[in-house]
Amino acid sequence: MTRPDTPAPLPTSRTYGEVAVGDVLPDLPIPVTRTLIVATALASRDYQDVHHDPELARERGSKDIFMNILTSNGLVDRYVTGWAGPAAVVKALRIRLGAPNHPGDTMVLTGTVTAKHDENRHVDIAVEGTNSLGAHVTGTVTVRLPGEAR
Repeated sequence: MTRPDTPAPLPTSRTYGEVAVGDVLPDLPIPVTRTLIVATALASRDYQDVHHDPELARERGSKDIFMNILTSNGLVDRYVTGWAGPAAVVKALRIRLGAPNHPGDTMVLTGTVTAKHDENRHVDIAVEGTNSLGAHVTGTVTVRLPGEAR
């Protein structure tokens, strides 16, 4: 394996001054695979059978296994911090689950800046993740952004 002569530059962070209320984050489609559902449930120590056993999930009224809330929470965090950059600090993340994420579907995360707070450089972002059944996750993420470029 060869190594590049120059390392890739680190991603830049958005600064508080660069962001405006009404800014729309780019869509992030996430293929919902059986592996994603099972692996992330296990990684978050959620051993509930509805997240890994299709037969038991069906016995309990679901059409198949489904994603757990910890995974949804992590994907929302990743979505916002991927947009905001490595110097952003998540201060609050409030979500509510709706339609389940089943294998074979795609969840598309979308977001909009809804508020800015000058006293602490906090930015509120309304986030929604939808799939073929409707809204899987909705909520608000608050991040603190740097005042100057890093």
